[in-house]
Amino acid sequence: MKNYISLFLLALITSCTSDFEKINTNPNFPVDVEPSLLFRKVIYNYGEAMSYEGFVAGNLLSQQLTALDFNLFDRHALKSPQLGGNPWPVFYTNLRDNEIILNKAKNNPTFKVYEGPALIFKAYMAMALTDLFGDVPYSDAFNGDNKTVTPKYDTQEAIYLADGGILDSLKKGIIAIKNYTGNLPLTGDVLYNGNLDSWILFANSLRIKALIRISSKQDTRKELQEIVTDGNYIANNAQNAVFNFTDGEPNNFRMARLRVGDFNNFVMSKTIEEILKELNDPRIQTFFRPSSTPPNNYNGLINGIDASKTTISLGNYSLAGFIFREHSGNLQANYMTAWETNFLLAEAAHKGLITHDAKLLYELATEQAFSYWNTNIPNDYLTTTASFDDAKALEQIITQKWIANIINGYEGWIEYRRTGFPNLNPISASLNNNLIPVRMPYPAEEASLNKINYELAAQATNGNSINFGVWWNN
Repeated sequence: MKNYISLFLLALITSCTSDFEKINTNPNFPVDVEPSLLFRKVIYNYGEAMSYEGFVAGNLLSQQLTALDFNLFDRHALKSPQLGGNPWPVFYTNLRDNEIILNKAKNNPTFKVYEGPALIFKAYMAMALTDLFGDVPYSDAFNGDNKTVTPKYDTQEAIYLADGGILDSLKKGIIAIKNYTGNLPLTGDVLYNGNLDSWILFANSLRIKALIRISSKQDTRKELQEIVTDGNYIANNAQNAVFNFTDGEPNNFRMARLRVGDFNNFVMSKTIEEILKELNDPRIQTFFRPSSTPPNNYNGLINGIDASKTTISLGNYSLAGFIFREHSGNLQANYMTAWETNFLLAEAAHKGLITHDAKLLYELATEQAFSYWNTNIPNDYLTTTASFDDAKALEQIITQKWIANIINGYEGWIEYRRTGFPNLNPISASLNNNLIPVRMPYPAEEASLNKINYELAAQATNGNSINFGVWWNN
């Protein structure tokens, strides 16, 4: 009897297996995605997710915000993400989808217009990924249908410098755009509405960023000067690589959609309070709300409190500003801007990497940053509290960039790791031996899903230590 049952089950399984694709294929649902739809999805999903991540995690690391509760991450237990702090899947989901677009562009002349922008956006995401984590799966991590589920970890040096890496992809992206002779437009482009020339500006600004980021390891002077001399980079705010959130769902800033308790968990950090007040900087009113006790004052809290031992009255501290919740239609997902580009060039000029006037670039970038945040710059701001001083120019440049990058909190932390500025405060109840972390840890699932490669990467980072610097910082 058992044999008959076994034969029956085998026949049933075989029948189901042979008809599986036919039975489970919906004739009304496409099995392939048009590049325009996927391109829109990649750009929007990445910007939306990383803006949220930057707010709830990056801003804790860079000490622009602090968390009242659910704050293990703020105390630098980075292996314990709570309301945020796990950007790994954001990167790999969007890099995978972007690679699908690239493959379509390379294999189908109809989609050739997507090749350049997809290469540029790949480099953009890869730079953010490796700057957070260091060595990561890259060269064999995004191979479409032939991808491996256990990709090797590439060194950060290779990710920046090797063929197919960040700088190579940016150059090839520019070439692909310049060589495109087709008539089909770039659709699905939420950054530049299909303007390919603007993508070249974006790419060159990213090249500037990458070259300065690795300038302690490589002589980047010649290439930087060539870009500056050519002048074909994001130079004014009208050319920024950004998209606008809306005031209402579904495209408003994610913190505007979450319950009020989650939003109220984040208040002004003591660090940014001190810096903005020292500068007499009116952007404090844009970024934050005044406390209720005392009224009309802006008060920050030291980062990393032990919430189980500290009683906090919310009314004593400044919540994030209306732009992050009620008025998110005035907020932008920020990929690359003129002020960030010009702050980078100001640094390069100050260090002698390019021939230019560092003071003029610093002042231009500061004015552009105020304009970006729709805040009037005081007439005397650049001649008094923020007056350029060559003796402390690097600190001034990085601090101003840090202030403006409050929507990109991870960027502030990355630049702090690279330069040591701005001066961050010791946190209240550190879970990392009072050390400020210098890299994100690989997520726990890597240890189980990609065990052999993970163990090699962990060994190279002193046991996946958050205190082990990345290549450009060693």
